[in-house]
Amino acid sequence: MSRFSLHVEPEHKRPLTFARRWGTSMGLWGTGAGIMALYLLSVTPLVKREFLSKVPVIGGYWADKTPASDKPF
Repeated sequence: MSRFSLHVEPEHKRPLTFARRWGTSMGLWGTGAGIMALYLLSVTPLVKREFLSKVPVIGGYWADKTPASDKPF
């Protein structure tokens, strides 16, 4: 005959267990989604001007160096 043993987890440890189990996965998926959104939106002038050109090391790649006389608008 088999024995049935019930291991009840205390109520105060459930959120911690949930966060530990899913936090890393959700963080990685969120980071990937954010990078993909920046990649897809990197062609829009607003994202280039307000976000990508202000990145400390590689922001100069997206900086607009076109003189004002050559811009149509």
